[in-house]
Amino acid sequence: MSAGLSIRGLSYSAGGKKILSGLDLDVPPGTIHALIGTNGTGKSTLAYIIMGLEGYAPEAGSIALDDRRIEGLAIHERAELGITLAWQEPVRFEGISIRDYLSLRRSGGLEPERCLRLVGLEPEAYLGRNVDSSLSGGERKRVELASALSIRPALAILDEPDSGIDILSIDGVAAVIKAFRDSGAGVLVITHRQEIARKADIASHLCYGRIVNSGDPGEVTLQFREMKCQSCAGSEGECASA
Repeated sequence: MSAGLSIRGLSYSAGGKKILSGLDLDVPPGTIHALIGTNGTGKSTLAYIIMGLEGYAPEAGSIALDDRRIEGLAIHERAELGITLAWQEPVRFEGISIRDYLSLRRSGGLEPERCLRLVGLEPEAYLGRNVDSSLSGGERKRVELASALSIRPALAILDEPDSGIDILSIDGVAAVIKAFRDSGAGVLVITHRQEIARKADIASHLCYGRIVNSGDPGEVTLQFREMKCQSCAGSEGECASA
């Protein structure tokens, strides 16, 4: 069952530095929302806050999934609601096969074989392999995306889904992202790649911890390219036109 994400007035600080400042964001069911910004702007921090990772409690604002406030829930409670996070750097495991890894899914999830095909991996070649350092970075990334697909999430947060994957595979990554949407999930894609952001239904540009533009992906990515941000990682300042 899909769900809609609604974030209002979200603020977060770490080490005396403001990372997010009054951020508003919506991800309706069955919609791909790309969040684009340079490194250090708080994109991954936002993902960790939504997922409820330890140490990432917001200081202000609300996060709702299908109108249910979730900022006070533990990470496992959010996962039970159908929120999943595909990490920018996939976790390595020792002693677990890809078949078993993809079978750790809730009722109604997708079959491991189908998930692997959706991410461009042949099941016969991968189901018996372990999720460990024997896999290349691109292979581990694809297995991580397959794992997120396998649970048929209500909300999928994809942190730099193209990370570690050759640029020639961008269309393949886009196909995976659309597979989440086609299953009814709301999809938040975190990226600094314009090619990925343009594949979304809506895009938002994050700078200085705030959304500075949101709307048509083509227009937002054009602004992102043309903006001259001296340091979008700070809590003060403006993004000036180039």
